[in-house]
Amino acid sequence: MDMDYLARKGLVLLGCGKMGSAMLKGWLDDGLPPASVWVVDPDPSDWLRRTGVHINADLPAQPAIALIAVKPQMMGDALPALAAMGGGDTVFLSVAAGIPIASFERVLGAGTPLIRAMPNTPAAVGRGITAIVGNRHAGAAQMDLAEALLRAVGQVVRLDDEAQMDAVTGVSGSGPAYVFHLIETLAAAGEAEGLSPDLAMQLAKATVAGAGALAEAADETPTQLRVNVTSPNGTTQAALEVLMDEDAGFPALLRRAVKASADRSRELANG
Repeated sequence: MDMDYLARKGLVLLGCGKMGSAMLKGWLDDGLPPASVWVVDPDPSDWLRRTGVHINADLPAQPAIALIAVKPQMMGDALPALAAMGGGDTVFLSVAAGIPIASFERVLGAGTPLIRAMPNTPAAVGRGITAIVGNRHAGAAQMDLAEALLRAVGQVVRLDDEAQMDAVTGVSGSGPAYVFHLIETLAAAGEAEGLSPDLAMQLAKATVAGAGALAEAADETPTQLRVNVTSPNGTTQAALEVLMDEDAGFPALLRRAVKASADRSRELANG
């Protein structure tokens, strides 16, 4: 990240809830001076007040980045405060779910560099993955800057087209909730087989976290990792015959779940 450029021009963060706080912590840990950050938030946390950043103060006229991290339903009230920065060199980076680039262009002007991002909640522990896509005014250097900022909370991927954002929402944006539900139901199934609730939950959490870490770290594909732990006619195969059923198992269920999330994302984008 070009810290000198950001420190000189400044960074504005509109909204500092869980996602905004996770990103801000990552930037400050990476060496971004608190004095170069302006946060606009109606209810600043005690942690935010201790960081040394500017809070609800007069904003720089043309900061390097204006990052929009308010909830979509708050956007109509919050965004006009930044409208004067539109149409210049300031890059607007939005992590607000479901709001297309065109909506920002209507408020900020079509000539404004705009980048839309879809992070996910593991960003809170630096293990997120964020997809980004820019409008025609967002150049290579500006995309690089946005990617560098978002790498503070995890991996970053670039999309070819904004239309892909709905599918990203269905896979990685909403996806952590699917995994949390897997942990819930795996623990409940352990209880049904005679484990105590605490032990079942500990086993479920560690198993899902460990398998995810192994899937990222291993050279083998997830398919090969699955094969490696599946002995013929063994216990894992017995379970997978249920889970891999094309009609009643994970394949059909997750296709329907991801499609439902992506379809809802399209509905929200279309108002």
